[in-house]
Amino acid sequence: MKTRALGSLQVSEVGVGCNNFGTRLSQERANDVVNAAIESGINFFDTADIYGATKSEVFLGEALAGRRDQVIVATKFGMPIDDTHVGASPAYVRSACEDSLRRLNTDYVDLYQLHYPDEKTPIVDTLGALAELVAAGKVREIGCSNFTADQLREAKSVAGSGPAFVSVQNQYSLVDRSPERDGVLEACEELGLGFLPFYPLANGLLTGKVRPGEPIPEGTRLAMMAPERSAHWLSDELQARVGTLLEYADTANVSILTFAFSWLLHHPQVSSVIAGASSPDQVRANATAVSELTDNQFEELNRLSDVDA
Repeated sequence: MKTRALGSLQVSEVGVGCNNFGTRLSQERANDVVNAAIESGINFFDTADIYGATKSEVFLGEALAGRRDQVIVATKFGMPIDDTHVGASPAYVRSACEDSLRRLNTDYVDLYQLHYPDEKTPIVDTLGALAELVAAGKVREIGCSNFTADQLREAKSVAGSGPAFVSVQNQYSLVDRSPERDGVLEACEELGLGFLPFYPLANGLLTGKVRPGEPIPEGTRLAMMAPERSAHWLSDELQARVGTLLEYADTANVSILTFAFSWLLHHPQVSSVIAGASSPDQVRANATAVSELTDNQFEELNRLSDVDA
C-alpha cells in the first residue's frame, strides 16, 4: 500500500471510514474490519464524534488497543451531537477534543477536522483554539470538511504563522465532480492542502454490486437507507450515469471499484480515498482496488462522468 503526504502525516492511499461503527457494526465486527485493514497495509482511519451516536470513536479506540502508534486516526467535531454539543467556538473546540480523546482512549488525534463551517464563530477564533490543542500535543494536524474554496482561502489567510488546515474533506466521486466546478480542488493545489473525498463510491453505486434496473441487494447501505435519502442516489439521472460507467468498466475488463478509486487517486491533490466497509472482505477489496490508469482510461472516465458532456 502506497502512502501520500497529508501535512506532516503519511497516510495510506486507501483509508477506512468508520461511520458504520456503532450502527451497522458491533464492536466485534468493527474489530474485524480494523484488523483486515491493518493487515492489508491501511493505516488511515477516519471517524467523527457524531458517528454511531458517539460510539464510532469508542469502537475504533477499542479496535486499535495496543497498536495506536501504528496508525493515523482522524476525527471530526462541530456537527450537532445535541443542542449543546455543536459548533466551533473556542470553548467547544477544547471540550469536544477532550471528549473525543476519552472515547478514542488516546492521548492525541493525528488529524482533527472541523466537520462543517460554523457561521456563528469567526474562523480565526476556531483556529486559535485548535492551535492551543496542537501546542499541547493533543492534535498533530488540523483539517476541515464541507468548506468552499473561499472559506479555505480565508482560513489559510487568518492562520498566519500558526497551525493551518492541511486537508479538506468534501464529496467527490465519478458521479459527483463538484470540487472541480466549485474551485475547491484548485484551491487545494494553490494552498497545498490534501483533498479527502467522502462518498467516493457514491453510497455503493460504484462498487459493482448495484446495477441499474436490478433490485438493490439486501444488506447494502442503499437498501438500509431511508427512502428520502436513497431517492437521490437511485434517481434516473444517477442510475443512467452509473450504467454508462459500468458498461465501460465491463468493456475494459476493469472493475468499477478499481476505476472509482484509481480515478480519484489520479488527481495529485487527493491524499487518500476513505471508504466505509462493513466486512473484512470489503476492506480487502478496497485495499487492492488501486491501479495506475492509462491516459486513455482517465480521459474516457472524465468524458463519461462529465455531466455537461
